[in-house]
Amino acid sequence: MKTAELRQAFLKYFKQQGHAIVPSSSLVPADDPTLLFTNAGMNQFKDLFLGREQRDYTRATSSQKCVRAGGKHNDLENVGYTARHHTFFEMLGNFSFGDYFKREAINFAWNFLTSEQWLNLPKAKLWITVYADDDEAFAIWNEEIGVPAERIVRIGDNAGGRYSSDNFWQMGDTGPCGPCSEIFFDHGPDVAGGPPGSPNEDGDRYIEIWNVVFMQYNRTADGEMLNLPKPSVDTGMGLERVTAVLQGVHSNYEIDLFQDLLKAASDVLGGVATTEASLRVVADHIRSCCFLISDGVMPSNEGRGFVLRRIIRRAARHGNKLGANGPFFYKLVGALVELMGEAFPQLVSSHKQIEKVLLQEEEQFVKTLDNGLRLLEQDIAELQGDVIPGETVFALYDTYGFPIDLTNDIARERGLTLDYQGYEKAMEAQRERARAASKFGVDYNAESLKLEGVTEFSGYQNIDGHECIRSVIVGSEHKNAEAGDEAIIVLERTPFYAESGGQVGDTGLLTWSGGRFQVTDTRKEGSNHLHIGTVVEGELFPGMEVDARIDHERRERTKRNHSATHLLHAALRKVLGEHVSQKGSLVDPDKLRFDFSHLEAISAADLQEIERQVNQQILQNTSVVTEVTDMEQALAKGALALFDEKYGDSVRVLSMGSDGYSVELCGGTHVNRTGDIGLLRITSESGVASGVRRIEAVTGFGALEWVDSAERTLREAARLVKGSRESLVEKVQQTLDRNRQLEKEIDGLKAQLASLAGSDLASSAVDVAGLKVVAAEMPGADRQALMETADQLKNKLGEGVVVLASVEDGKVTLVSGVTKSATGRVKAGDIMKYLCAQLDGKGGGRPDMAQGGGNDASRLTEVLAGVAGWVEKNSQ
Repeated sequence: MKTAELRQAFLKYFKQQGHAIVPSSSLVPADDPTLLFTNAGMNQFKDLFLGREQRDYTRATSSQKCVRAGGKHNDLENVGYTARHHTFFEMLGNFSFGDYFKREAINFAWNFLTSEQWLNLPKAKLWITVYADDDEAFAIWNEEIGVPAERIVRIGDNAGGRYSSDNFWQMGDTGPCGPCSEIFFDHGPDVAGGPPGSPNEDGDRYIEIWNVVFMQYNRTADGEMLNLPKPSVDTGMGLERVTAVLQGVHSNYEIDLFQDLLKAASDVLGGVATTEASLRVVADHIRSCCFLISDGVMPSNEGRGFVLRRIIRRAARHGNKLGANGPFFYKLVGALVELMGEAFPQLVSSHKQIEKVLLQEEEQFVKTLDNGLRLLEQDIAELQGDVIPGETVFALYDTYGFPIDLTNDIARERGLTLDYQGYEKAMEAQRERARAASKFGVDYNAESLKLEGVTEFSGYQNIDGHECIRSVIVGSEHKNAEAGDEAIIVLERTPFYAESGGQVGDTGLLTWSGGRFQVTDTRKEGSNHLHIGTVVEGELFPGMEVDARIDHERRERTKRNHSATHLLHAALRKVLGEHVSQKGSLVDPDKLRFDFSHLEAISAADLQEIERQVNQQILQNTSVVTEVTDMEQALAKGALALFDEKYGDSVRVLSMGSDGYSVELCGGTHVNRTGDIGLLRITSESGVASGVRRIEAVTGFGALEWVDSAERTLREAARLVKGSRESLVEKVQQTLDRNRQLEKEIDGLKAQLASLAGSDLASSAVDVAGLKVVAAEMPGADRQALMETADQLKNKLGEGVVVLASVEDGKVTLVSGVTKSATGRVKAGDIMKYLCAQLDGKGGGRPDMAQGGGNDASRLTEVLAGVAGWVEKNSQ
């Protein structure tokens, strides 16, 4: 069975068992600050396990793309040297959210693995582990499934204490967790290694292929184990590992998928052997890099981008070891797209963008290697002894991205060694700094309002309603709110839109007989809408009814900007390419801001075309169509989904523009027809991060106000140059031409003045130790005039020293010059250091010319008078 066939078989099996097939989530976790990358199938279901979110299904299955190359779960250094470690892998999983538990989960796993209809693995080759105290799971495996007791291993707690067992699963320091039961495959006595729990368990004979986690608890930051609302199930089966078992091989790199990638890499690198460890690194890394870039991660010097950069550079380094003389890694993108593009269509749409990013990064790494080599050669030349200091090795790695194995290779060639202890000390100091500043260590349970129920949103059709209050929260307490209290109000139903998907939350009023609550923001907590604001008068308490009315004009302006964002996204993809994907947005009543993936600044012509296309769709005034459907049908319609967003089983598909110009999944509020937007004007385009651009724009009355402001600016500019709006460009060009001519004339006059000044000052030169020395102030001269005069003087003096200065607004400008024939005796840079030290300034330069400045003009006359003495004392 091929890799792709196994993936489909797994999903088909669990669909037949009543599971909803849920697409893989992004490798960038949605709304989860505890994770660097998605590292398990359960990540996207975390809120379901915690009872904070509800969906239309209670059973799910997925093939989740995962990366373990940074943070707590990091396999990077092992990749290429072991049979099963990868930076990228697929986790096949089935999940129960309060539906079934241990008995059903164990039966599902066993039937899929052993039944003739599915994988038909020999039962005698399967071993089981359970948590030491989990008698229930042991009994199910032994008495109901029929696994002999001698092949069921109880795994106890490690030295770390209670619940630190290998068979007690937790995703992080906090969050959902519980005992687990693992299934191992026995490759037979020809392979070294012992059964799980034995001293030789690290061998390759017994391989874990399935893990069933019985989610029972939620671990808090203080270590307390709270029972989850409903016991649930999270399972994981490594696609690559089970494929290896089915294909009768012992290494994941021997399965069909990797063999094809290894062959492609070998071809690109000139036919190197596919058994090379470095080639396995390249084949593994192309998967993680392509999937990370397709999910919007760009190489950078921090966070996720830094991990991606490190993976790319590690692949490039191993390619260099195999003989690559230039960029090669990007050439493997096509092979990966061909192998995995059908299962992951975003690889296909991002193909060209991925190649471009990898090529740029490889080219940059070549420069990095050159810079690092120069620094290393310099340090080796100055080295006393035969050990390269750890600080040097770390600086090469940290500043230049220079791999330590490359530093070690060069050291070995020179008969040198590395100070690994010093390197590790510097590295650990960096890790401590990173941990202290980490964005990925937040307690998932902190500051939760622990609200139950679901707020029904009625705001698509209504701007007001008569609603019932479910909860009132003042500070951190559930209690009645009185006049003057800042509070959070939760309604059973609401027309107020809660901040989500880049759209700001609604504001407005809650009113009742004798009372008024000013809503200043609306946000979400799980499935509830939180109305945040202040009680203006009266009292609020649960169970009372209020009239809820949003700020209608503010909502309408926000809707125009939100709908325009969808048209803008579509126009960007049509003009720049399908690699463009949303990386963030902000939609408020005054403007829209849209961040998207693109490697370079957008040309003026492309910006004009993007704006033209959006306004063309606005003028066509087509209806905006909304449809609620399931994810599968939505994607079949061509709807764009944001891979870092979480979607339920039912999704809202928004179509606008002619001929399906824009089709996206979106839960926001929108105009009824595109013409309601009025007009869009792009106000700025800029870069905000590596590979991420930002467009800001205005619509409706905001666009009209922007046009009016621009028109006023044009009229004022025309008045200043004594022209009209129509002749403004011509008048400005004439003014610029005239300025250039005047600048040339001024430069010529300065040169004449410098020549005259040089002649006058030359006569004031004094003889000091055989050198002609001039030190003088030139009132009103700028730096350029001082430089030109110094050159004139040097030509006239023959062999000598020149120091010139001027003062403006209390600041001293300094120039020092030495004729070339005299630079062996005295240097202009040394003279400048002396001058700056006396005048509270700084400066420097070449041996024959230097410049600087000082802050103490009161001492200038005294310092200039001392130049001759300094030259006499310091000339050789």
